[in-house]
Amino acid sequence: MKKIVDFERLASIATVFALSGSAFADISPVGLWRTFDDATGKPRGEVRITETSKGLSGRLVSSLAADPSKEPTTCKPCTDNRKDQPMMGLEMIRGGKLASDGQWYEGGEILDPDNGKTYTLKLKVAEGGAKLMVRGYIGPFFRTQTWERVQ
Repeated sequence: MKKIVDFERLASIATVFALSGSAFADISPVGLWRTFDDATGKPRGEVRITETSKGLSGRLVSSLAADPSKEPTTCKPCTDNRKDQPMMGLEMIRGGKLASDGQWYEGGEILDPDNGKTYTLKLKVAEGGAKLMVRGYIGPFFRTQTWERVQ
């Protein structure tokens, strides 16, 4: 009888750890995200965010534009080492680590490939991991986009 109780206790503990692991995975920005056009609200592209030794890295992996042939193929307006690099695979997010508040990722930069400008970056996973609040700053001014996780 004692062995059954121990097994039940072990199974309960394992379940708690399994559920905790999936909850932690949901609060991470690592994964594939769908971006949206600010003007139309329609899907624009997909960005894969990974974690590196330098912080987060987000690369454009696909275009979802209605007519991809009208999309630029290289980043002509970029002014750093991304200038004239292919849009597919372009690193749009550089750096960013979990802040002390445990909710926001800060300290990186995000590139707007439409104009080549970079902005100070803050990210926050929302709605149980389904959405990503992407905020770009210039001084005290900012703009926030909401990206959706691709399953």
